This record gives sequence, structure tokens and C-alpha cells, in this order.
Amino acid sequence: MEFKELAYKSADEMIFGKSLHPVKCGFGIEIGNGAVYPEINYTLPAIGMKNDNNKEILKQYEDIVSDILSRAHILQTPGIVLEFEHPPQLTMNVEMGAQVTKLTLDLMEKFYCEKGLNSALRVTVCDIRDQERPPKIRTENYVKTLFDSFIKNAESGAHMLSIESIGGKEVTDIAIIEADIPGLLFGIGILSSKDMHFLWENIVKIAKDKGSIPAGDTACGIANTAMVLADRGFIPVTLAAVIRAMTAPRSLIAYEEGAIGPSKDCAYEGPVIKAITGFPISMEGKSSACAHFSHMGNIAAATCDLWSNESVQNVRLLSGFAPEVFTEILIYDCRLMNAALKEGHEVTLKNLFIKSDENLSPHAFIISPEASYEIAKAIISEKDDFKRTHLAGLTACELLNTAIESGYLKVPEREKAWLGRIWKKLEEYDEKEKVIDAAMSRYKDKVCIEEYEL
Repeated sequence: MEFKELAYKSADEMIFGKSLHPVKCGFGIEIGNGAVYPEINYTLPAIGMKNDNNKEILKQYEDIVSDILSRAHILQTPGIVLEFEHPPQLTMNVEMGAQVTKLTLDLMEKFYCEKGLNSALRVTVCDIRDQERPPKIRTENYVKTLFDSFIKNAESGAHMLSIESIGGKEVTDIAIIEADIPGLLFGIGILSSKDMHFLWENIVKIAKDKGSIPAGDTACGIANTAMVLADRGFIPVTLAAVIRAMTAPRSLIAYEEGAIGPSKDCAYEGPVIKAITGFPISMEGKSSACAHFSHMGNIAAATCDLWSNESVQNVRLLSGFAPEVFTEILIYDCRLMNAALKEGHEVTLKNLFIKSDENLSPHAFIISPEASYEIAKAIISEKDDFKRTHLAGLTACELLNTAIESGYLKVPEREKAWLGRIWKKLEEYDEKEKVIDAAMSRYKDKVCIEEYEL
């Protein structure tokens, strides 16, 4: 699928709960057709996953899903999306992962038939290809297991298929810490992009063959790594914000290969994807603090179609177990957005989401609808994946600099200096060959270059 122009005429047209191409799936759910649904993401507590405790694991998931669906029914939510995000062990143990999917769907169908609760299931298979370093992302046995897991979970009835892919991460993990712009361009614009084509060509084929929806990917392993490191003061915040923009083109590749959304919750590049494709997106913000901190608690909701908590362990809190608790939190968040849509006040609420966060952090500023729209416009002006990545980075620098110079976005002087250095390096490394030469002299022992067909 080729996207030659933006799906929307302006950022103002992008709004939560509405997408140009809604996605129907599951038990009576239509995502992006005038309502925001909660997407609850859950995981196991800290327990060992061994062959002799399969019954305990299945019981944990049965309890989690039952609690979530019961709370959603009690609170009369019009619908809910569950995300079964695989721990690595449940992707590697293909049959066990598929059992959990089947168990989950049986419970969802029961609540749909007996209580009228609309729901859909996203299964996010874990990208296990980095079990060894440097990873062999196409030829190792882990690759076969990965695709087998997609097949088995789709056969078990998964409504949507997603992944948090790790292509290029063996380089970007180092390049982020070292603020190495050629390394980032190499890892994101070349390695990760090539891997996305390979991965999503296969995922889309599996989904179509098995009757599931190829939903989308996320640059979480790169951009959210940078975000968390910046929050802890290990790298510049402006660097993390620029990296966020640079990862949008690689995530777009999933849709060019045939994915139709909704995007993954931890893909904060979602507004860029929505601007280009018109497909629905999942986002996370203040209600994902159980998984990680951020500076984007409200603004992330401005254009969302699903609203997620990221991931929470099945641990006991005062009121109940955490997945049930966060289900309630998400439901109330969505109630507010849906009431605004119903009463015609969605633009006001959207603007409040934006204004409460936008000028307080480069993280928030760069995912605003307006900044995302400009980055999207830059991306579709090019066809080459590397050029798109490079131009997205330059555009982010320009947007951030304008906001800082005007006084709207306030950052410490050191961040201004860093932004200047990042911008200058991006301008210096404007050719793919130059980037490859610089990166290979530094990372050739860290990457199996033949795995990327370079």
C-alpha cells in the first residue's frame, strides 16, 4: 500500500475516537467509528514459567481475564479491547501461548453471549529474535518459532496481531547512549526499516491466511528506550524527542506492507501514522504510569481511538488485582472522551489535552497533533526509507527549535545546545552511503549485516 498524500487536510481534523478507516473486529467492536475504547494490557506477576506450572499460568490468565470482563460489564462500558502481550516464554512455547489465546477468547465469547459485552482481542507476539547477540533476525530458529507463534495464535482466533519488533536495536541501544547520530540513522533508517519490510510482509500474509487483522507495530524498543533514559537524565531530552520522530517512518512500513491498525499502544508515533494513513491508533498516557513514567499523560489522548494502560502485573492492590483496577481507570478515561464526542465538545477536550502538556516537555511537544502532522508531511515527501528517517529528524529539530526560540517550549540551556549539535550532525550525514561507512566502522562487530541483506 502506497501513501502518496496525507489522509487529513490538517491536524485539526484529527480527533480522538474518529478515524477515516475504522476497523471492525471481535465481538461487536468497531474501532475509530465515533468512540474511544479502553485497551487493557496485562501480564503475569513474577512467577517462574516452567513446564510443570502450566496449570498455574493458565489459572492466572483465567482470573485476569475474568476480572477484567466482570469489571467492564459492571461499569456498563460499550466495549473493551484486551491485549494479550506475550512474555518471551509464551512465544517460545508456541502451544502454551495459543492455549492462553483460546482460553481468553472463550471467556470473551461467554461475556458477549450471556451479558452483551462487546470485546476484541489483540495478541502481541514477543519478538524473541534477540535472544543471542548479534541477533540473526532472518535465519536463526527463533525466526521460525516467531512466525509459528503468529500462525498458532491466529488459528486460535486472535482478532488482531501485533509485535514490538527489535530490528536495528543491536545498534540503536548503543547509539542512543552515545548520542551517535550516524548510528541512529543506520539503526533506524536502514536496519530497522529493512527488517520491518521482511517482518510485516510475513505477518500480513499469516493474518490474511488465518482470518486475523494485521494491526501494527511500535518503535517502543528504540524510541521509548530513549524516552526513559532521558527521563532519568542519562541522555538529552531533545535527543529522545528527535529519535521519536525518526522512528515514525519505520513504523509506517507495517501499513505499507498491509497492516490496517489499530497501532500499538506504546507507539507514541501513532499520531504520525494516523495523519498519513487514516487508520485508528492506540495510545497510552497518564494511565500507563504503572509501566513507565512519561511527560505525555494527557496529550497522548488527543487523537487516540484506543486508550491503554501499557501493561500491569496481576498483583493485589487494596481494591482488587491490578488488571481489574486499571480496567476501571481506563473505562472512566474513555467515558469522558465519549461524553465529549456525544455532546459535541470533543474539540474543546482535545485542545485541553494538548495545552496541558505541550509546552512543558519536548516529549509532549513532538507528539502533538500539529507537530505530528508536520512530521507526517515531511515523511510522505520522500519514498526512500532512509531519506524519510533523515527528513523526519530534521523536521523535528526545526519544530523544536522554533518552539524553543519563541519561548513557548522552555528547556534548559544545555538542551538548546544539544539540539544544535543533533541538527548539525543530521545535516552532515545526509547520504545513506556516508552513514553506512561511519556506522560500519563502529558497529560491525555488533550486527550481522548479511541478515539485513546489505
